[in-house]
Amino acid sequence: MRFLLIEDNASLAGAVVERLQMDGHAVDHADTLDAARACIAVADYDLILLDIMLPDGDGRSFLEAHRQAEKQTPVIVTTARSEVSDRVGLLDLGADDYITKPFDFSELEARCRAVLRRRGGAAVNSVTVADAVLDSAAGELRIGGEAQTLRNRELRLLEVFFAAPGQVFSKSYLMDRMFSFSDEVNENAIEVYVGRIRRRLEGAQVRIETVRGLGYRLVADR
Repeated sequence: MRFLLIEDNASLAGAVVERLQMDGHAVDHADTLDAARACIAVADYDLILLDIMLPDGDGRSFLEAHRQAEKQTPVIVTTARSEVSDRVGLLDLGADDYITKPFDFSELEARCRAVLRRRGGAAVNSVTVADAVLDSAAGELRIGGEAQTLRNRELRLLEVFFAAPGQVFSKSYLMDRMFSFSDEVNENAIEVYVGRIRRRLEGAQVRIETVRGLGYRLVADR
């Protein structure tokens, strides 16, 4: 998944980015609303983490404009305000969730997972395709009852494929989902990770197929 963190506190932003990257997410950081708009203009995000008080404006105006433009990207607001009226106002403006500062990183991760599940229409952490089960919460791939613990980026790449079996994903799309602007990688990295998850799927009734000139897709053999 690719996240955009809009936060002007450098130490907090660094800690959040590091924690989410440890989970295998690609995270871009913007410390102003102008920087955030520039990021959104050139990249698609799975989730936005939005601070309210920013040097060049109020995050609520950004949220309101985001929804008025019919952008569907889920938004979790991070706020120091704990009054019920403030939280209700944020939800009414279009926030999918909020978390009050200071927050525990495990709670932030859980809220991110919950929002992404709701946006995807899923109420559970696991997805089954043929005889393969991907459990995002446990970070496991289970085939025929045998569980494999996945590395973070292996998990994130498999999430993309398991969310849409049969859909072709280009290398550039997968790059956009897995890596941030600060990651110095090229499309060869996608080939490496696809090779890794193919090995993970050996013996399963599902596989990653190369569609020449277009990209990759997850297909079931039955």
